[in-house]
Amino acid sequence: MSVKKLQVLMVDDDWKLRNLLRIYLSKEGFDTVEAADGHEAMLKIKNQSFDLVILDVMMPNMDGWQVCQSIRKTQSVPILMLTALGETKEKVQGLELGADDYLTKPFDPEELIARVHALIRRASSNSTQQTNNDVLHFPALMIDRDGRQVFVHDQSLDLTPKEFDLFATLAKNKGRVLSREQLIEQIWGYDFEGDARVVDIHVKNIREKLKRSGLAYNPIQTSWGVGYKFEAEVGKS
Repeated sequence: MSVKKLQVLMVDDDWKLRNLLRIYLSKEGFDTVEAADGHEAMLKIKNQSFDLVILDVMMPNMDGWQVCQSIRKTQSVPILMLTALGETKEKVQGLELGADDYLTKPFDPEELIARVHALIRRASSNSTQQTNNDVLHFPALMIDRDGRQVFVHDQSLDLTPKEFDLFATLAKNKGRVLSREQLIEQIWGYDFEGDARVVDIHVKNIREKLKRSGLAYNPIQTSWGVGYKFEAEVGKS
């Protein structure tokens, strides 16, 4: 019986780059689907499920950030963003919108393949980690780790997959300070090569969403010079 190949969507307006990606990925046993712009990508995502999306930032009409944001409204598929910009603020923007990793053009084919395998491996690990019903209750806050949902005052809170993983990890370790390095290892994996500030970015986003939801306290406390801890005490800020 043949094993179903993993599906990768490649989104880039440069057909030469798409062709190179197809060659690299095909050699690794992946099935590839191409999209020349953001609108075409969203149509394919609507009609087909993918195991990974490789997404260029700079595209006409609908850029990679807009595509990433649209995908995150409905799906948790891993997203690897390609950027020729090389600017930290551009990479930060992608991470804030829900991207899982980024790679700067021009890139080494071996690094691309390594990151693709790492993202798929992490996604597979995250999907099988929770086998028991695991619901965490705090004042006005509930975290359903099994269903990957957060509720504030019984209203669902919209978190990206990585935001949820970070929030749930801190909550599970309530009262314990976790360093940025520990959080990166648990959520992004040992082979993550990005900036450790990715943790700070996600914490900032989670805090803002919790505040907008009406939660009366800030459960993610900063331990200066070390990392973060979860404290569910009303009145904390």
